[in-house]
Amino acid sequence: MNIALVGYELEGRAAYIYWSNLGAQITICDAAADKQVPDGVDTQLGDDYLQNLDRFDVVWRTAGINPQKIIDANPGIEDKITTTMNEFLRVCPTKHVIGVTGTKGKGTTSTLITKMLEADGKQVFLGGNIGVSPFEFLPKLNNDSFVILELSSFQLADLNISPPMAVCLMVVPEHLNWHNDMDEYIIAKANIFKYQKQQDTAVYFAQNDLSKKIAGYSPGNKIPYFAQPGAFIEDHMVQIAGQSICDIDDIQLLGKHNWENICAAITVLWQITQNIEALRSVITTFSGLPHRLEVVRDALGIKYYNDSFASTPDSAIAAMDAITASKVMILGGFDRNLPLEHLAKAAVNHNEDIRKIIIIGNCAPRLAEEFEKVGFSNYFVDESKSMHEIVASANTFAHNADAVVLSPGFPSFDMFKNFEDRGNQFKDAVNSL
Repeated sequence: MNIALVGYELEGRAAYIYWSNLGAQITICDAAADKQVPDGVDTQLGDDYLQNLDRFDVVWRTAGINPQKIIDANPGIEDKITTTMNEFLRVCPTKHVIGVTGTKGKGTTSTLITKMLEADGKQVFLGGNIGVSPFEFLPKLNNDSFVILELSSFQLADLNISPPMAVCLMVVPEHLNWHNDMDEYIIAKANIFKYQKQQDTAVYFAQNDLSKKIAGYSPGNKIPYFAQPGAFIEDHMVQIAGQSICDIDDIQLLGKHNWENICAAITVLWQITQNIEALRSVITTFSGLPHRLEVVRDALGIKYYNDSFASTPDSAIAAMDAITASKVMILGGFDRNLPLEHLAKAAVNHNEDIRKIIIIGNCAPRLAEEFEKVGFSNYFVDESKSMHEIVASANTFAHNADAVVLSPGFPSFDMFKNFEDRGNQFKDAVNSL
């Protein structure tokens, strides 16, 4: 088999090992002219990396490269394009595969499901958008293994095999610089359900119309969460099927938005096991993933939270709601021109517990304009490009017993490599106080 690997970073390296083990003739195609590749491998690097791909039997694309970009450069090549997810789902030996998508909460929900299954004694592997290629654990799988896949719209855009069980969390506008419009984004998400069978299961967020719409593409059994018959919150308890799982005061994850993620995970688990103790043990101990409302430290009477993963306005609003203390919020970043009216209104609604909002990044003029439109003036535009200086600026506004919260609500690309780099720089600045 003659195969082109289009894009060669973490995912591409795992794909190279996978296809090499199958004896394929590989050519690495990447936009970086100086890309480091294995010795002896054929390459097509630089500006022409997408040219003449029709000469290959298979064209594998990394998730970040839009398939339409490949097709535009190579008309008629659609049937040759594949991805890690399509290939993995084609050859995966176990039917216990659970896919998780949505705009936000995918990583947390996927991890909750993984930990709950592990607490129930299952062999579980977690991969996908969370940073682990399923090619890495494919050789370890057997018929009884469980696989959890966190799936972004980039990975779902041309998916043609759906997981037997899939979950769609809250969906709001996102990645509209990658997708042409919101309709294309929804259609991409819908591929997680579109190819399911009648005996398969589609779990969706009952209070989000887009989640319900996306789940409607499934021919399988559709189960809502945050409403019966899925898991829901009532009488201060997390409940499902007449059973109380735990008191909401015992939940370790911060924020009411994580109640939704917990209910999604429980609804999935309930289709597999009703081991209440296993569910409870995870809910009452798991406090979250890095860069998601992560407590960095207490310093001089101020608590610092790293929520760098929050790259949409809705995520920043969730952080405002979750941190009930008086707080200095650090908002801003790369402007993708998403609607900001609801973020501005949320700031007004939190006026009593917001000490100050610090705006950073190239979105600053537009976000400041939206604040002014709703009469919110308690903000400061910080033009610094240094996270140490931004944290120092936040400290000038914070009082004893306040919180300083980095929850940008925008991507990081104008100032940082990615959300991890942004969050790590924030933690470094805080830890150096």
